[in-house]
Amino acid sequence: MSATHSSSEVRDSGMLETGDGNRVYWEERGNPDGKPAVIVHGGPGGGSPSGTPKLFDPERYRIILFDQRGCGRSTPHASDLATDMSLNTTEHLLRDMEQLRAQLGVEQWLLFGGSWGSALSVAYAERHPERVSEMILPAFWLMGRAEVDWLYRGGVARLFPEEWERFSNGISEDVVAAYVKLLNDPDVQVRSRAALNWSAWEDAVLSLEPHGKPAPFSNRASADLLAFARICAHYAANDGWFEDGALLRGAANLAGVPGVIVHGRLDLSCPFDAAWRFAQVWPGVELVAFADAGHKGSPAMHEYVRNAVARFAES
Repeated sequence: MSATHSSSEVRDSGMLETGDGNRVYWEERGNPDGKPAVIVHGGPGGGSPSGTPKLFDPERYRIILFDQRGCGRSTPHASDLATDMSLNTTEHLLRDMEQLRAQLGVEQWLLFGGSWGSALSVAYAERHPERVSEMILPAFWLMGRAEVDWLYRGGVARLFPEEWERFSNGISEDVVAAYVKLLNDPDVQVRSRAALNWSAWEDAVLSLEPHGKPAPFSNRASADLLAFARICAHYAANDGWFEDGALLRGAANLAGVPGVIVHGRLDLSCPFDAAWRFAQVWPGVELVAFADAGHKGSPAMHEYVRNAVARFAES
């Protein structure tokens, strides 16, 4: 059995200068001579998770975290209406990751990403497979049109009609496009209300999970809540900038990259079919599904992830 490790001290940190005005916060923990692993957070716009580094043994891993553009400690923050969202796309994030790897002098790193972080990790690995030692992807998500339609355009709404009515109340156009407008409204009260409604919908989808936590999205501080909703709607409106089926078609590039996809069959945010379809085209990937887990996982699912992290430390 693999234990969760105590929180390790931040050993180094800084701001990645991207050259277009964005500055991406990064930090390192653990052993500077250990196996490099980068934690790719979800959202989009979720910011680096506080608990995930505890999965990694700080004696064996060089643990790298970064806040994607516009969120966390990166600047400019997406809660500021003046922040140019055209400079926040999947292509920008992929370039940032590769620039960060080069700046930190990492030859190869393990990618750990769940939910949106799994889609971004896959996109990076398909472009730079020679830079990836292994991948661990809990709560897998492709963020294509089908996934966006399921989550934000009425698919899963059939299970939550009351909450969907509140989320889409009075909107006659495409719900995602309408929220992009609301979250970019000059009136801060309009933006703040839209951010709360967006996050309340995300929370509602998690509410039936046997191991979920109450209000994991809407409990954020107001600036982080607004940044999260604004970035998330921005990416959803563009299907994550992924052409239909692009990540599936690119999976052949991952041949030779060891990977583990760990998913809950009760995940209503990221239905299991995407993980299953991707596993059919990724040569050699290990796919494990847990019947008792949703998007937030379960004790058994968390234990499997911890063991995968410990196992890859040996390779």
